[in-house]
Amino acid sequence: MKTASPVTKVLKKLRPYRLLLVCAVLFALVSVSLTLYIPVLIGQAIDRIIGKGSVSFDDVARILGYIAVAVVGVTVCQWLMTYFVNLVSFKAVRDLRREVFRKLNSVPLSYIDTHAHGDLISRVINDVDAVGDGLTQLFLQLFSGVITIVGTLIFMLMIDWRIALAVFFLTPLSLFAAGFIGKLSARRFREQQMLQGEISSFVEEYVGNQRVVKAFSYEDESFAAFDKYNNTLYDVGFKAQYAGALANPTTRLVNAIVYAAVGIVGALTVLSGTLTVGGLSCFITYANQYTKPFNEVTGVLTQLQTGIAAARRVFEVLEADDEIPESGNASPVHRGEVALDHISFSYIPEKPLIKDFSLKVSSGTHVAIVGPTGCGKTTLINLLMRFYDVNSGAIYVDGADIRDMRRDDLRGRFGMVLQDSWLFQGTIRENLRYGNENATDEEIVAAAKAAYAHSFIRRMPKGYDTVISEGGGNLSQGQKQLLCIARAMLTNPEILILDEATSSIDTLTEIRVQKAFAKMMKGRTSFVVAHRLSTIKESDVILVMRDGDIIEQGSHRELLRKKGFYHHLYHAQFAAEDNN
Repeated sequence: MKTASPVTKVLKKLRPYRLLLVCAVLFALVSVSLTLYIPVLIGQAIDRIIGKGSVSFDDVARILGYIAVAVVGVTVCQWLMTYFVNLVSFKAVRDLRREVFRKLNSVPLSYIDTHAHGDLISRVINDVDAVGDGLTQLFLQLFSGVITIVGTLIFMLMIDWRIALAVFFLTPLSLFAAGFIGKLSARRFREQQMLQGEISSFVEEYVGNQRVVKAFSYEDESFAAFDKYNNTLYDVGFKAQYAGALANPTTRLVNAIVYAAVGIVGALTVLSGTLTVGGLSCFITYANQYTKPFNEVTGVLTQLQTGIAAARRVFEVLEADDEIPESGNASPVHRGEVALDHISFSYIPEKPLIKDFSLKVSSGTHVAIVGPTGCGKTTLINLLMRFYDVNSGAIYVDGADIRDMRRDDLRGRFGMVLQDSWLFQGTIRENLRYGNENATDEEIVAAAKAAYAHSFIRRMPKGYDTVISEGGGNLSQGQKQLLCIARAMLTNPEILILDEATSSIDTLTEIRVQKAFAKMMKGRTSFVVAHRLSTIKESDVILVMRDGDIIEQGSHRELLRKKGFYHHLYHAQFAAEDNN
């Protein structure tokens, strides 16, 4: 089945603004009608001044008055047409950007993980803007252009149908030339938009990690890498713009030839006495106006091609598959029991990660997950939170398959603190309340005290009303992590997930936070992913993972007595710490 073109898809988004478009068309109709009437008036004025001693100054003055009124009317109507076209374009851009951003919240996490974040940002901002610019140019040229072409053709047929038909059949040659050039340049415009996304991704990555760049004195290398992207974009952009720019001179050349031919044939017609000088002046003006829309469309062809290429990238996001639909049959029980029943999962089909994995966790159990990097610890957490769905098997929370639960209901039962702390630009109070929008100020302070964040918050310039910069740039990594811990405590969850939650805080604070966690985890099911094995010795169950499988399971003492892989990890870690 053939899919609709990007232009068709964009036009369908304009249905709510049909009335505004009708207004734009009406003002375009009035503007073009007045524009077409002006040559008639000029022709009449010319005929009034031809011949010695037969000039009618009163008639000429009256006609000039009509021309002045028509010019004012054209100006006002063109302004109103442009206003309504811009209004539609800006509203469409607003709606499209909102739809793309909403889509990014509904696609599976795997979609976000497999696309460069800078490229997605470029689609939301740059590509949507390019679509809006293309729409504006398309409608401004389309509405007045179509009416101008039809109107001038009618008037030319009324003056001299033979010359009119010659103009009608010769002028479209310029469109064929422009269309041929447009097809040649379309691929380059698509490549240009793609490279803009890549360079946005590159800049976003390096700006966000500038400390690492400076720490390793990598400025020259990073600039060289950027320069390579930039030069490639320059080359592709230049070729795209050059190819697109050929269209307008080509059409102007063809139309100039037509215009000259009309002038010559028209002059001969005047000499034969079948056409007045004023009529010839009117006809030449119409011939020029007839070709003008073709010239204007090809003049903005580059912008239109950019808009089409951008629309294609935008709709690639909008047409991506959403997360698996929710059924909403959540279990009314809230005990915090978790069971994994023979689950298998892989990010890439040919590289299985978790294979036939089963686990049953009773309510209130403290589960620690350890193992080497890449063994599947964080993947297990992603599956519990349903950031990804299992390939086979099932995960149950309180006896209900999580695929039969609304994601909001499922995730509302979990409190989560990740190794990568995330804070948005806003006050500390707003960031903490992100976990529980109904939390009182007293509850916020209590959670901050429990997470040992209250003392440093109190020393901030405005306390809890201090504004955190984007990404928490005005806080240390440890302070950011303490705020994330306090935010999780404020949710008062049934099941707690800690993924290296204390990796960025000092040892003394870690001991305090561990005590706070112990209090918080009392009576709650908890999953703790840890590299510091000393922090999980009191866990009820320790799962030792390697290559996606649980190879050992038991308490800290039981696993040490087995002298297996956990025993090796534990003593290797302490030996490394002693050596340091």
